[in-house]
Amino acid sequence: MRRKILITLSYLLLFALALTFIYPFLWMVSATFKPEVEIQSANLIPSQVSLKSYQAVFEKIPIGRAFLNSVFVSTCVTILVLVFSSVVGYALAHLRFRGREIIFSVMLFTMMIPFQVTLIPMYVLMVKLGWVNTYMALIVPAMISVFGIFLFRQFYKSIPTDLIEAARLDGCHELYIIFRIIWPNTIPALVTVGILTFMNIWNDVLWPIIVIRDPELMTMPQMVALFAAGGRAEAQMGTILASATMLALPVVIMYLFFQRHFIESMATSGMKG
Repeated sequence: MRRKILITLSYLLLFALALTFIYPFLWMVSATFKPEVEIQSANLIPSQVSLKSYQAVFEKIPIGRAFLNSVFVSTCVTILVLVFSSVVGYALAHLRFRGREIIFSVMLFTMMIPFQVTLIPMYVLMVKLGWVNTYMALIVPAMISVFGIFLFRQFYKSIPTDLIEAARLDGCHELYIIFRIIWPNTIPALVTVGILTFMNIWNDVLWPIIVIRDPELMTMPQMVALFAAGGRAEAQMGTILASATMLALPVVIMYLFFQRHFIESMATSGMKG
């Protein structure tokens, strides 16, 4: 009986904590359907459902085009990160070559360097390459992820060496081993790196603001940030929250679909040497 009471109390506590975390998001979504005069209230259920906030967003900014730009850039970067990070992670985990550990240590060191330190040199490079105001400036600098390489390396450490040696004896080259043998066995790692990469690129504001000027090429976070801070929203809180909701919703939906693989990877990848 005492054990059941403890379990019940634990679930109630977890429910209260979950509600605390999710309430701001629910309030934001609810506020987008409220009349402007009701937004300040804490109630989640509007007295009158209104779509005027979303209508105003579509009328004032090209949010649809920005959405497609974000989907294109985030998808391209995610695919490239998965390919390159898995290849480099495999090399650091299962290939023997001189300086392997030094290279890995240097890569880990770069994770401690703030992005702001390399911001100006990277922008100068984009100018010299003529990539400013192009998709290349958004995709190429982000297609290598040190965190992705690290996570793949740690996950590949759990792949039996005998499996790889057997594939080599059968005449399989290294890329075939990676994409046809290892990838099907490391779905959680692929999903985790994919979700984190997609989220980082989708939510990035600073870099697109620096390298993109053309509204036709702006990403959704950049468009929303300029919309909220640039005066186009005309201080209408409902309109600002509507644009923020449309920005957050794709990532939330993607996480809900892949959360099982995401949690599994975080629980099983570990910190294998």
